[in-house]
Amino acid sequence: MNLVTVREYARLTTSSGYESLDEHSVTESAFNYLCELSANFRRGGATLLQLEDRISLQLDNFVGVVETPCGTVLEILPKHADHKDDADWARKVLRKMLRSALDLPTRDAGAACIELFRSPLSEWVMRQFLEALDHLVKRGVRFDYLRVEEEQRFLRGQLDVARQMRQPAGRQHFFQIRHDVFSPDRAENRLLKSALDKVCRRTQEAGNWRLAHELASLLAEIPASTHQAADFRAWRKDRLMAHYQSVKPWCELVLGEHMPLALKGSSHGISLLFPMEKLFERYVASSLQRCLSGGARLDPQVGGESLCLHLGKKFFQLRPDLLITHEGQKWVLDTKWKRLDDQLRSYGDEDGPGKYGLSQSDFYQLFAYGHKYLGGKGDVVLIYPLTAEFGKQLPVFKFSPELNLWVVPFDLDGDELLHSEFHLPFASATPSCLA
Repeated sequence: MNLVTVREYARLTTSSGYESLDEHSVTESAFNYLCELSANFRRGGATLLQLEDRISLQLDNFVGVVETPCGTVLEILPKHADHKDDADWARKVLRKMLRSALDLPTRDAGAACIELFRSPLSEWVMRQFLEALDHLVKRGVRFDYLRVEEEQRFLRGQLDVARQMRQPAGRQHFFQIRHDVFSPDRAENRLLKSALDKVCRRTQEAGNWRLAHELASLLAEIPASTHQAADFRAWRKDRLMAHYQSVKPWCELVLGEHMPLALKGSSHGISLLFPMEKLFERYVASSLQRCLSGGARLDPQVGGESLCLHLGKKFFQLRPDLLITHEGQKWVLDTKWKRLDDQLRSYGDEDGPGKYGLSQSDFYQLFAYGHKYLGGKGDVVLIYPLTAEFGKQLPVFKFSPELNLWVVPFDLDGDELLHSEFHLPFASATPSCLA
């Protein structure tokens, strides 16, 4: 396995001699596979990379892991101004964001996590799944009664009289029976077996391989799922299945059923890709949700308002990332995964560094949100990641005397929204409420 670790917007080239997080050499076969993969994404409305010339390409803003048929594992980490050359730090931040944004359970894996810290993200995902499954197996796999209808030479359970009377001549000595079998063959267990089989085939880390095959021997009598979508719909959430809930998100990750974006088609490994804008949005939403005071409500991607009406129908829906409601007051928040500069320069274009690096189109968007959701009165907020260049809240932007726009940083290390000059309904102003 050839592991290549880079960051968002890194350049990949077939020329030799490049091994940094922002520029790295890859094999020609891996290069060609990534070009084909990008073409498939583009047809689906997404862009994985931009082809610069025949020997180099530039990645887009997706993070995660891609495994090519030639065995190259491409690990793409978030691009952040701080800790420039620290891949371990970027990997740690990405894992923390995945846990929170995808509502995954947090577990203390102890020293094992330190050993696996340098492993690619997919091995980490597989490790989390195996540990959750091992915990479930130790607590006990749920069995259920399965109705069986069969033909036997003996009576067992209930005789199916209708089918028995239709027996042809010469087969009266066979009995058409139905009975119940107490079996582990149920939707949840079939999905776990399918995910486990996939991990057994793909993992290359010794500890993961050993644990996966130990669990496979314990679950040998359970068949794999043949209709995964139907089995996921049949996954029960009652109190008897409560101990299954912690392993479900990891099972969905391994099987590719719970992704903002996942590779489709034939793959040679567990390939996961996440658009950083959506990941950052979900992470901020999850962090702020834990910090709200009693009675406050946070709604992600709320709808209902549109830019205009035409022939009695709504045109151009307006869907802010986050809407906070508390005691009749509302705040609109929008997240942007982009690096800003908190120093106002005297040069630059409309969207250039002369205006902190802010985008005029984002201001138009927040202006519309403020008028449609807040009635033109209140506070709208743009949230960007905290960087070395953007370390403090910008002075207020006033759309009108009653409608304010605030641009604030979010600290990914301390899980803290760094705002000071406007009020949000948080239970505490300390960073610990977001931890």
